[in-house]
Amino acid sequence: MQAPLGVILAGGLATRMGGGDKGLLELCGQSLMARVIERLGPQVAGLAINANGDAARFGGFGLPVVADSIDGFAGPLAGVLAGLDWAAAKGAEHIVTAAADTPFFPADLVPRLLLAAEEAGVTMALAASPHRTRGMLRQPTFGLWSVTLREDLRTALQGGVRKVVQWTDRHGAALAPFPADGFNPFFNVNTPEDMKMAEALISGESE
Repeated sequence: MQAPLGVILAGGLATRMGGGDKGLLELCGQSLMARVIERLGPQVAGLAINANGDAARFGGFGLPVVADSIDGFAGPLAGVLAGLDWAAAKGAEHIVTAAADTPFFPADLVPRLLLAAEEAGVTMALAASPHRTRGMLRQPTFGLWSVTLREDLRTALQGGVRKVVQWTDRHGAALAPFPADGFNPFFNVNTPEDMKMAEALISGESE
């Protein structure tokens, strides 16, 4: 399997942060987006940002910006489709997605997703992490996606499917489990309180 391309999902409305682009918020002097790029970039063959509206606001990152082709903020699956269309135009076979508001996701995300898919004999995998009451919890914005499924996904979105797992379950997506050593590596910044928690985590990392 050739190295996948990476797509950073930044198309959310950020309503709990007062709107705007969460990825552009600064966390200890560096934007959330920059932190995600630093983690995902070394793991993939190329990167793009999925976002809607004026692409110029992401110009400082030097990456292509791909917008949803499905209207109405259809959620992460619309971003996955935009990434798959971009990857198909570049002749790639797969993409790996990561959320723009999740600065601590594993540095071995991509190889472990690839391994999970290979071992299961499938072309799609989702990350999963332990939850204190719900067992292994799927992380639907962190996945390996095959370009061959993009038309199936387009049809599903046009038919009203919005939940990631509703679509991935149809295709038997593998799970790639990741440990939670002290905190969930897929912790994402949804509120100002989450931002304070992320700052505390970084302070702890630097000690």
